[in-house]
Amino acid sequence: MNLYKVRQQLVSSPLTDITGEVYRQLDALNLTIPRGDVAITAGSRGICNLPEIIKACGQWLKNNGASPFIVPSMGSHNGATAAGQQKMIESLGITETAMGMPIRSSMEVVEVGHVNTGAVYMDRHCFESDGVLVVNRVKLHTCFSGPVQSGLTKMMVVGMGKIRSATTFHSAATATMKDMLLEMGQCVLDSGKILAGLAILEDGFDETAELHAIAPSEILKREAELLQHHRTYFPRLPVDDLNVLIVDSIGKTYSGTGMDTNVIGRRGIRDYEDLTTPRIKAICALSLTQASQGNAIGVGLADFITQRLRSDIDEHKTLINTLTTGDMDRAKIPVTIADDETLIKMVAERYGEHRWMFIPNTLRLGELYVSEDLQAELRNRQHCHVGESPVELTFREGRHQLNFSASQNNH
Repeated sequence: MNLYKVRQQLVSSPLTDITGEVYRQLDALNLTIPRGDVAITAGSRGICNLPEIIKACGQWLKNNGASPFIVPSMGSHNGATAAGQQKMIESLGITETAMGMPIRSSMEVVEVGHVNTGAVYMDRHCFESDGVLVVNRVKLHTCFSGPVQSGLTKMMVVGMGKIRSATTFHSAATATMKDMLLEMGQCVLDSGKILAGLAILEDGFDETAELHAIAPSEILKREAELLQHHRTYFPRLPVDDLNVLIVDSIGKTYSGTGMDTNVIGRRGIRDYEDLTTPRIKAICALSLTQASQGNAIGVGLADFITQRLRSDIDEHKTLINTLTTGDMDRAKIPVTIADDETLIKMVAERYGEHRWMFIPNTLRLGELYVSEDLQAELRNRQHCHVGESPVELTFREGRHQLNFSASQNNH
């Protein structure tokens, strides 16, 4: 099979001074900083520059008289254990040594309120602190639509609430999650424990584009505005109809569902409306990123996987995360084939060799490969640059030898 390398001209607007912008944003709020302990949230996503952002937040708090510490805040991820969640953020580069402040990881929570589907909880360390600086990336959610999706509010509700609040949130019908998130978010804000939020926006190349410090009273309103702005950055596949999509790597660091549902056009939620584009007949996932530490939630969104991906799955971690969300189809194991070469040849026999696309993951879509028929179509797109010469798809010990840029598979 001959393929063509395509580079998409996505929106690029990287910040050049991350630490300075953290300071400027937080300074602008004119906050009254507690002289005691202040918690900083850190989630499990592969957010660009997250260690630098977290470290800058901590140093800013120290400069203003507080004693900052980091709280792993990721709901039920990584086995829903304190040790597992600390290990997760450490794998992202957020260690006590690198950050210059302690990490306090616990699954213990304190009830802070009650909503229709149950109680709302907060991590014990956050609750016992003198304030919480909530840090997270604002982006589209993979399960539901709404004015507020994945961002500061979800970090307060699900991340800080650990598995207990995650269960409360996911007990809501998918169609009502957008309302439940706002209700639970207000409940957390009413606790008075939130010092401020720091929202991160990333550009089309997954680089830090904007930072926004937000006062607690403004979080719900400003996050909705930032989500709309995020849509101008969000990368997508350059075509809406594919026979086969090959995803080189899946995992939690790329998306909460391993593969971003907004990219692949599949939510995988039974009895809930699905996305209408893109339309893809077969999705093949080849590997699980090591940084996900075995959590393969979302693997069920694929139709075919390799044996090496299946062998890397930690069934317990995947079960805990999937059971908490309630969307069990996302953890079903697809047809498993020995290796890349066998899988690709078998799928080609069934679906032909037309309208194929290879991507590194669903987070980074600046560089991809397409089949020969698609290259002609994409040459007419202003935002696509197609290589002049075809690249032969070759294999070594069963693995494809396509060359994605190193930055495409970071995290």
